[in-house]
Amino acid sequence: MDFGKIDEKELAAVKFKLPKDPEDNIRILSKAKKASKAKIYIGCAKWGRKDWVGKIYPPKTREADFLKLYAQHFNSIELNATFYRLPAISQVEKWKETVGKSFLFCPKFSDVISHRKRLKDAGEFTTDFLKSVSSFGENLGPCFLQLPPNFTPKNFDVLKAYIESLPSDFEYFVELRHPDWFAGDVAAQTFELLEKKKIGAIITDAAGRRDCVHMHLTKPSAFIRFVGNSLHPSDYKRVDDWVNRMKLWLDGGIKSLYFFMHQHEELYSPELCAYTIRQMNKVCKLEMKVPQFVNSKGLFDEA
Repeated sequence: MDFGKIDEKELAAVKFKLPKDPEDNIRILSKAKKASKAKIYIGCAKWGRKDWVGKIYPPKTREADFLKLYAQHFNSIELNATFYRLPAISQVEKWKETVGKSFLFCPKFSDVISHRKRLKDAGEFTTDFLKSVSSFGENLGPCFLQLPPNFTPKNFDVLKAYIESLPSDFEYFVELRHPDWFAGDVAAQTFELLEKKKIGAIITDAAGRRDCVHMHLTKPSAFIRFVGNSLHPSDYKRVDDWVNRMKLWLDGGIKSLYFFMHQHEELYSPELCAYTIRQMNKVCKLEMKVPQFVNSKGLFDEA
């Protein structure tokens, strides 16, 4: 993932500390019914990584077995494959049969909808997308709509019309990327719209785009896309900051958290995911399963 990528020499100058929560977050969380236990999902953006063979997949693992093994380590996946090609229902059903009942797929809206049609006259494509991913059944997590960097607030009415057209029986998050969405009255208007429609606002944490770390909750659920820098020391400090913030939200009554790990070199995503889960277990008193890594003896061990 290249979004927000900067030269490693520039990382030391980046102010990574998370901004304070907007005041509205307290109100959003207070509106939620106190859940007996919040649902927390932490995973990567891909499972089909050949360079994870010998890392979290045993040596000589076939590609056909990658998803099955991935689901033994993580409880969710940010499914970017649906952005590039809409899978047939038979393919979705095959993926579903491969994982356990508690595993969630969080599919990205097709690029035809977001980038080519730019939300205009996209009704038919949206119907096809939702029909396809609905085959995940109980394994379907939130669907997320990522808009291109050149989709500016001039398109506010287009965005409003589109999200108002979406059926209410799915969970949605929206990722905005143009800087103007996060400033002044535009930001207030946009977050108000998302709150009204019970749609979440994705928080994307990347070194070169600190404006996207807006920290707004528009519903009692959060979807974080974390972009690391190949296990640079700052990655671990940033994760620590996020763990403390997620604990704050958990204490405030948030219902669900989705935290997806990206790296500019995705080779290293499992390591930082494992660190995140261990820190969540430690700080938030959880018992989430920690990914196991293949050691020199060919057995699994913690990273």
